[in-house]
Amino acid sequence: MSNSVIFRLGRLVSFTAPVTQTFCQVSSCHQSQHRHFTVSPALSSKHLNPGVFYEAIKDSGINFFCGVPDSLLKDFCAYVTSNSSSKDHVITANEGAAVALASGYHLATGQTAMVYLQNSGVGNMVNPLMSLANPAVYSIPILLLVGWRGEPGVKDEPQHIAQGRITRNMLECMDIPCEVLPKDVNAMKELLAKADHHFSTRKSPFAILVKSKTFSSYSLKTSAQDNQFPLTREEALFKVVECMNENDAIVGTTGMLSRELFEYRVFKKMGHARDFLTVGSMGHASAIALGIALQKPSRQVFCLDGDGALLMHMGTMASIGQQGPENFKHVVFNNGAHDSVGGQPTEAANHDDFDLCAIARGCGYKEALVAVTAEEIEEKLSYLHKAKGPVFLELKVKVGARSDLGRPTRTTHENKEDFMTFLQH
Repeated sequence: MSNSVIFRLGRLVSFTAPVTQTFCQVSSCHQSQHRHFTVSPALSSKHLNPGVFYEAIKDSGINFFCGVPDSLLKDFCAYVTSNSSSKDHVITANEGAAVALASGYHLATGQTAMVYLQNSGVGNMVNPLMSLANPAVYSIPILLLVGWRGEPGVKDEPQHIAQGRITRNMLECMDIPCEVLPKDVNAMKELLAKADHHFSTRKSPFAILVKSKTFSSYSLKTSAQDNQFPLTREEALFKVVECMNENDAIVGTTGMLSRELFEYRVFKKMGHARDFLTVGSMGHASAIALGIALQKPSRQVFCLDGDGALLMHMGTMASIGQQGPENFKHVVFNNGAHDSVGGQPTEAANHDDFDLCAIARGCGYKEALVAVTAEEIEEKLSYLHKAKGPVFLELKVKVGARSDLGRPTRTTHENKEDFMTFLQH
């Protein structure tokens, strides 16, 4: 689909929810030499400069950073990416792995590391926080920087509301002190000093909550030649859905892909019953689709996944391969980035050394294919409908999304009921 059609789509659809217009691009390669960086020219009295915060953290003795990017932390994450080496900064597949990585760093150096994340990922960290870093076990100091989505009293998406309400309680229940990051520089440094005292005396994790609009702007930018693939995710998605049959069930992954899928249906004046939009629970769309495929063997089930989400809980691929549902078709849109939360790179961005198709074959998928152009997508989707699954299709696409991309206007409960009714027919 042409860019002009996509632009018109954005203008035709009206959405009731607020539209996120922050857009940040990264290279399709971790170590790209074509990256360029920009920072806000002046400190704003209303925001904390991410560079000032980064230097204050390093001054406190923390020099290793890892975690999963978050939209509230995107400016800080961008600064870390541009100013830390690959040895000192690792974007992990999930938040629990980041806690384990930070623990390994401490065991090797005796120093404290920072783990950054969205609060929706606190659940992924509970096990290593309680059975590894806890003072009763190995007593490991870690600075947790947590984006506070769904903060009480702040309007947010439905998947964040419940988590936002209990974020403080979850951390306190694990006996992890938590305080809100101040925008004032002096107050921020005082908080870091308090955390440092905690690390030296308690030798356990300390959490800092980050509210919306805490940081001033800092962006990762790429040169034009980094966009090596011809299609955006949205263009590729529209082509995929155009090739679907009326009875095909679709499970869309968390983030912008599901929002683009919703807009496609509106643009085409279709209903939304065929699509389950996984608005939360990042990384679990494939498991949801597997559960459907196993119970509806006569129905073609397509999981439309993202590279970051796939990597977060990649073990599900082993379950899919070994369960072997013939009606399971796994389509992964690989733009090498966490596109919905600032565009930070994923490991799948390294197309020379990282092979999603080889992983799928190793897990037991019957076939694993790649498509790049619209013509290849049409050809491969036609084949997927005939092939016995599980079959894996990787679509290599550009980073980025429209700045006017809206959000679904139907509630999650309406989506669930419509989709369940569709599956019964």
